Amino acid sequence: MPRIEPLTNDQVSPSIRMAFERHVQEYAARITNMKATLGRSLISFEAYMQWYPLYAEVERILGKRMAYLYSHAISMAADCPLCSTFFRKIIIDSGENPDKLELTETQANILNFGSGIAKHNGNIADDLYNAVAVNYNENEMVVLTAFAGIMIATNVFNNVIETEIDEYLESYKSTMKSS
Repeated sequence: MPRIEPLTNDQVSPSIRMAFERHVQEYAARITNMKATLGRSLISFEAYMQWYPLYAEVERILGKRMAYLYSHAISMAADCPLCSTFFRKIIIDSGENPDKLELTETQANILNFGSGIAKHNGNIADDLYNAVAVNYNENEMVVLTAFAGIMIATNVFNNVIETEIDEYLESYKSTMKSS
């Protein structure tokens, strides 16, 4: 049971309803349990929804597959069941087994970078940073690092609130725990 319940349709204020509608339209996204909970504060909802344009930049830099794998690695390292399950769904729906990914060394370095940021509160070793920075310019490294931060913020929010996993994700839950 969540610590704070998501807003129900009859609890949504006109300003939040407009923000929800704009979000659904702009990103072809649904209003999930997390978003309905964030809807209790318009500024909080708007801040967290900046995840979407930042994720688009990560996709531009890493490509579609690595963007969702990067997000999954961060969420697993942050022990966020909701976000991990969301990205497991994307991985599985894309035809892969999230527990047996085939990765190049460069791809593995990116995932290790993201999970290292989450595991160590951003205090990562030079070799972990440098293994990724060798392939990306400073502007791209800023985006990858900033995205890890907003992904971790999303993980923290869901973990603190104990946001329930949305029904459409239930069949994608993992029985494995992050390491």
